[in-house]
Amino acid sequence: MNKILIETVNLKKTYQHFNGNITLFNNLNLKIKQGDLVALVGPSGSGKSSLLHLLALLDEPTKGDIKINDIFTKKFTDKKKDETRRKNISIIFQDNNLLSDFTAIENVMMPLIIKGNNISNAKNEAQKILKAVKIIDRSQHFPNQLSGGEQQRVAIARALIAETNIILADEPTGNLDFKTSKEIFSYFLKLKKLKKTIIFATHNRELANRADYKLFISNGDIKRVNAR
Repeated sequence: MNKILIETVNLKKTYQHFNGNITLFNNLNLKIKQGDLVALVGPSGSGKSSLLHLLALLDEPTKGDIKINDIFTKKFTDKKKDETRRKNISIIFQDNNLLSDFTAIENVMMPLIIKGNNISNAKNEAQKILKAVKIIDRSQHFPNQLSGGEQQRVAIARALIAETNIILADEPTGNLDFKTSKEIFSYFLKLKKLKKTIIFATHNRELANRADYKLFISNGDIKRVNAR
């Protein structure tokens, strides 16, 4: 039986707004297992990105807690959160978050260099994964020399190279054409076979339906829906 990698315990998130407080989640209890491929779906503004930021420990819940690998994280220091992300969580941001002063391959190498890998090994691994996501021919280009779709593929490669057990992706195929989206998703399926846990927010109905299950977010409520 696969172990639970992520668990939310009575999670609540409220934002202050000039029209009053907005509660995105209230008493949210989720258990996501190792090897789960989960699609976050729902209308724009429903809280998909907010939930991913909470799970990535980039934002703090108003109440409740999040367990990563069976460890409560609420009292983590910023240093401990950084360490947890480095060891356990890869993030694919909606806006790519590439480092503008570094080439595509240097951006992809970065997670390994931060972990202490030598530059030669990091470069070899980066070349392999850039080839896998079919952007090796643009490896020496800077982000501003790449199209939106190309930047997204570099961001995906950077997230995948870290070999973490958890991958959180915010609209990972949003800037990609249909064919490339399917290719990227097929890579997610390969990672699932390696027991990686992948949670991705998407508006792409076809890709959502290929997940193990969907989490539908609407009006502060989350419901688990079978994908097929």
